[in-house]
Amino acid sequence: MAEAKRDYYEVLGVSRDADDATLKKAYRALAKKYHPDMNPGDAEAEKKFKEASEAYAVLSDADKRRQYDQFGHAAFEGGAGGAGGYGGFDFNGADFGDIFGDIFGDLFGGGRRGGRANNGPMKGANIRKGVRITFEEAIFGCEKELDIVLKDPCTKCNGTGAKPGTSPETCSKCGGKGQVVYTSQSFFGTVQNVQTCPDCHGTGKIIREKCPDCGGTGYTSSRKKIKVTIPAGIDNGQSVRIREKGEPGVNGGPRGDLLVEVTVSRHPIFQRQDVHIFSTAPISFAQAALGGDVRIKTVDGDVIYTVKPGTKTDTKVRLKGKGVPSLRNPQVRGDHYVTLVIQTPEKLSPEAKEALRHFDQLTGNTLNQEEPASESKGKAKKKGFMDKLKETFEE
Repeated sequence: MAEAKRDYYEVLGVSRDADDATLKKAYRALAKKYHPDMNPGDAEAEKKFKEASEAYAVLSDADKRRQYDQFGHAAFEGGAGGAGGYGGFDFNGADFGDIFGDIFGDLFGGGRRGGRANNGPMKGANIRKGVRITFEEAIFGCEKELDIVLKDPCTKCNGTGAKPGTSPETCSKCGGKGQVVYTSQSFFGTVQNVQTCPDCHGTGKIIREKCPDCGGTGYTSSRKKIKVTIPAGIDNGQSVRIREKGEPGVNGGPRGDLLVEVTVSRHPIFQRQDVHIFSTAPISFAQAALGGDVRIKTVDGDVIYTVKPGTKTDTKVRLKGKGVPSLRNPQVRGDHYVTLVIQTPEKLSPEAKEALRHFDQLTGNTLNQEEPASESKGKAKKKGFMDKLKETFEE
């Protein structure tokens, strides 16, 4: 009696609403785990590999998946199989190419068949360098001089890496291509895999006698000073790219770039959010009540702002165009938002205290204020809030 087939979704370990990407990911993991080349002589692994491949062949095909969802395994019984299938099942049209290309690359350490040789011109690696600037320098831009180590073609061997009077030889193993092709037998037949040549390490050249100055690398290092223009409006964590100031290219390729990573120091007064600046400014009680001019610090210097009478504490005002310049257009600047905070004096002279008491009387705030003795004769003393609170706790 034939063994009953497992549900295809169960085989791949996915839900019935799994998308194509989920199916492919699940199958790739199973195929790599149970591939016969990874498990030589293991009949159980081969069986699971065939089972997973059959499940993926159905579920990765929209029409077959629709039939399977409706009729189950019965949809493919009786003549559905074809040549080349496992157990009579037809694998034509299933998208296995890219999956097995990845798997074979993992198995044999190479790339896919038909990979491009890597001994052609290649751009050099980028160099990263950090620089710290002040808050104001980030706002208005600046120029910094960096001390970095750069590689240049060796002047003794002209960048060949070979001892003067000798020349690099073409690698006999790869024929100067920098890559070699290995042929192996897999479960699916003959597979070709491309690997970096182990003898020349992908350069296509063998140096028999190395240059004494560069040790065969073709480059010498030297410390250089490079001026970097930091644009106005740059923010903390952003980078400035300087073209072709990185590592030298390979086989005639261009140099890499220098990436200058900017760190902006904190400011004791100002805070930045995108192109806007935020700060607080103290004002006196009299300025808040009567209005008037106050001096506010900005990155452009102090400005005079006219406070409206009756201004409350934590009132926010906007100084248009006093923020951060846009990196794309330095002529366009953000705004500076200032929170006005009323300061309460901590030390008052007797005269100032008396003036404040008089102010309270004039404005009708008479809580806890005793009336003069001449005015209080013949009538009860007016109880303030604190007096009433005290009586409540004494009862």
